Amino acid sequence: MSTFSHLNDQGEAHMVDVGDKADSQREARAYARVQCTAAILKALQDQSLAKGDVLATMRIAGIQAAKKCSDMIPLCHPLMLNKVGIDIELDEPNNCVHIYSLCKVSGKTGVEMEALSAASVAALTLYDMCKALDKGMVIEEVKLLEKLGGKSGHWKSEQLTESEHTS
Repeated sequence: MSTFSHLNDQGEAHMVDVGDKADSQREARAYARVQCTAAILKALQDQSLAKGDVLATMRIAGIQAAKKCSDMIPLCHPLMLNKVGIDIELDEPNNCVHIYSLCKVSGKTGVEMEALSAASVAALTLYDMCKALDKGMVIEEVKLLEKLGGKSGHWKSEQLTESEHTS
Protein backbone atom coordinates (compact mmCIF):
# COMPACT_ATOMS: atom_id res chain seq x y z
CA MET A 1 0.00 0.00 0.00
CA SER A 2 1.19 3.51 -0.84
CA THR A 3 2.19 5.95 1.90
CA PHE A 4 0.95 8.80 -0.30
CA SER A 5 -2.73 9.56 0.21
CA HIS A 6 -3.21 10.58 -3.43
CA LEU A 7 -2.16 7.15 -4.71
CA ASN A 8 -4.36 4.07 -4.55
CA ASP A 9 -3.12 0.50 -3.88
CA GLN A 10 -2.13 0.17 -7.54
CA GLY A 11 -0.06 3.37 -7.42
CA GLU A 12 -2.57 5.34 -9.49
CA ALA A 13 -3.43 8.96 -8.75
CA HIS A 14 -6.87 9.53 -7.23
CA MET A 15 -8.72 12.14 -5.22
CA VAL A 16 -8.73 11.35 -1.51
CA ASP A 17 -12.14 10.50 -0.02
CA VAL A 18 -12.72 12.96 2.83
CA GLY A 19 -16.42 12.15 3.21
CA ASP A 20 -16.06 10.51 6.63
CA LYS A 21 -13.89 13.25 8.11
CA ALA A 22 -15.39 15.75 10.52
CA ASP A 23 -15.37 19.44 9.67
CA SER A 24 -12.81 21.45 11.61
CA GLN A 25 -11.43 24.97 11.54
CA ARG A 26 -8.37 25.09 9.31
CA GLU A 27 -6.06 27.83 8.19
CA ALA A 28 -2.84 28.20 6.27
CA ARG A 29 -0.36 31.00 5.65
CA ALA A 30 2.01 31.17 2.68
CA TYR A 31 4.65 33.53 1.35
CA ALA A 32 6.23 34.58 -1.93
CA ARG A 33 8.97 37.09 -2.65
CA VAL A 34 9.58 38.96 -5.89
CA GLN A 35 13.01 40.48 -6.47
CA CYS A 36 12.68 43.61 -8.59
CA THR A 37 14.27 46.96 -9.28
CA ALA A 38 14.10 50.21 -7.34
CA ALA A 39 12.21 51.69 -10.32
CA ILE A 40 9.46 49.09 -9.95
CA LEU A 41 9.16 49.71 -6.21
CA LYS A 42 8.90 53.46 -6.82
CA ALA A 43 6.23 52.94 -9.49
CA LEU A 44 4.29 50.70 -7.07
CA GLN A 45 4.52 53.31 -4.30
CA ASP A 46 3.49 56.15 -6.63
CA GLN A 47 0.82 54.04 -8.36
CA SER A 48 2.25 55.34 -11.61
CA LEU A 49 2.10 52.20 -13.74
CA ALA A 50 0.03 52.46 -16.91
CA LYS A 51 -1.74 49.17 -16.12
CA GLY A 52 -3.37 50.64 -13.00
CA ASP A 53 -3.33 49.79 -9.29
CA VAL A 54 -0.96 46.83 -9.22
CA LEU A 55 -1.26 46.14 -5.49
CA ALA A 56 -5.06 46.00 -5.59
CA THR A 57 -4.92 43.77 -8.66
CA MET A 58 -2.42 41.46 -6.93
CA ARG A 59 -4.78 41.10 -3.96
CA ILE A 60 -7.74 40.31 -6.18
CA ALA A 61 -5.68 37.82 -8.23
CA GLY A 62 -4.48 36.08 -5.07
CA ILE A 63 -8.01 35.81 -3.72
CA GLN A 64 -9.26 34.47 -7.05
CA ALA A 65 -6.42 31.92 -7.19
CA ALA A 66 -7.33 30.57 -3.75
CA LYS A 67 -10.97 30.28 -4.79
CA LYS A 68 -10.04 28.47 -8.02
CA CYS A 69 -7.29 26.26 -6.60
CA SER A 70 -9.16 23.00 -7.30
CA ASP A 71 -9.48 24.06 -10.96
CA MET A 72 -5.69 24.42 -11.26
CA ILE A 73 -4.42 21.53 -9.13
CA PRO A 74 -6.07 18.29 -10.26
CA LEU A 75 -6.45 16.42 -6.94
CA CYS A 76 -7.43 19.37 -4.73
CA HIS A 77 -10.92 19.40 -3.28
CA PRO A 78 -13.08 22.45 -4.01
CA LEU A 79 -13.45 24.39 -0.76
CA MET A 80 -15.94 26.94 0.48
CA LEU A 81 -13.37 29.36 1.86
CA ASN A 82 -14.27 31.51 4.86
CA LYS A 83 -11.45 34.01 4.35
CA VAL A 84 -8.63 34.82 1.98
CA GLY A 85 -6.28 37.64 2.87
CA ILE A 86 -3.31 39.02 0.94
CA ASP A 87 -0.76 41.34 2.56
CA ILE A 88 1.91 43.02 0.45
CA GLU A 89 5.05 44.74 1.72
CA LEU A 90 7.38 46.82 -0.42
CA ASP A 91 10.96 46.29 0.78
CA GLU A 92 13.07 49.14 -0.60
CA PRO A 93 16.37 48.24 1.07
CA ASN A 94 16.29 44.77 -0.53
CA ASN A 95 14.50 45.70 -3.78
CA CYS A 96 11.77 43.14 -3.33
CA VAL A 97 8.08 42.69 -2.70
CA HIS A 98 6.92 40.35 0.07
CA ILE A 99 3.53 38.68 -0.41
CA TYR A 100 1.72 36.95 2.45
CA SER A 101 -1.48 34.98 2.07
CA LEU A 102 -3.93 33.63 4.62
CA CYS A 103 -6.72 31.16 3.90
CA LYS A 104 -9.34 29.91 6.36
CA VAL A 105 -12.01 27.25 6.01
CA SER A 106 -14.30 25.16 8.14
CA GLY A 107 -14.07 21.85 6.34
CA LYS A 108 -12.78 18.33 5.92
CA THR A 109 -9.46 19.14 4.26
CA GLY A 110 -6.73 21.74 4.64
CA VAL A 111 -6.11 24.99 2.80
CA GLU A 112 -2.35 24.84 2.26
CA MET A 113 -2.64 24.62 -1.52
CA GLU A 114 -5.07 27.55 -1.57
CA ALA A 115 -2.67 29.71 0.45
CA LEU A 116 0.28 28.73 -1.75
CA SER A 117 -1.75 29.39 -4.90
CA ALA A 118 -2.82 32.79 -3.59
CA ALA A 119 0.75 33.92 -2.87
CA SER A 120 2.05 32.50 -6.17
CA VAL A 121 -0.61 34.07 -8.39
CA ALA A 122 -0.28 37.43 -6.63
CA ALA A 123 3.45 37.26 -7.44
CA LEU A 124 2.73 36.30 -11.06
CA THR A 125 0.33 39.23 -11.32
CA LEU A 126 3.04 41.61 -10.10
CA TYR A 127 5.35 40.22 -12.77
CA ASP A 128 2.70 40.55 -15.49
CA MET A 129 1.84 44.12 -14.62
CA CYS A 130 5.46 45.30 -14.24
CA LYS A 131 7.29 43.31 -16.94
CA ALA A 132 7.36 46.36 -19.24
CA LEU A 133 9.74 47.99 -16.73
CA ASP A 134 11.89 44.91 -16.13
CA LYS A 135 11.56 41.38 -17.44
CA GLY A 136 14.35 40.29 -15.08
CA MET A 137 12.17 40.18 -11.96
CA VAL A 138 12.52 36.90 -10.06
CA ILE A 139 9.72 35.15 -8.21
CA GLU A 140 11.36 33.21 -5.42
CA GLU A 141 10.92 31.47 -2.13
CA VAL A 142 7.28 30.48 -2.44
CA LYS A 143 6.65 28.56 0.76
CA LEU A 144 4.12 27.47 3.33
CA LEU A 145 4.63 29.39 6.56
CA GLU A 146 2.07 27.75 8.81
CA LYS A 147 -1.00 25.51 8.88
CA LEU A 148 -3.48 24.94 11.67
CA GLY A 149 -6.25 22.41 12.18
CA GLY A 150 -7.06 18.95 10.92
CA LYS A 151 -5.63 15.62 12.00
CA SER A 152 -2.01 16.72 11.74
CA GLY A 153 -2.66 19.79 13.91
CA HIS A 154 -0.40 22.82 13.96
CA TRP A 155 2.69 23.05 11.75
CA LYS A 156 4.98 26.05 11.49
CA SER A 157 7.97 26.54 9.20
CA GLU A 158 11.26 26.34 11.05
CA GLN A 159 12.38 29.24 8.85
CA LEU A 160 9.52 31.49 9.95
CA THR A 161 10.78 34.91 10.95
CA GLU A 162 9.06 37.62 12.96
CA SER A 163 8.45 39.63 9.79
CA GLU A 164 6.50 36.82 8.10
CA HIS A 165 2.87 37.45 8.92
CA THR A 166 -0.58 37.73 7.43
CA SER A 167 -3.75 39.44 8.53
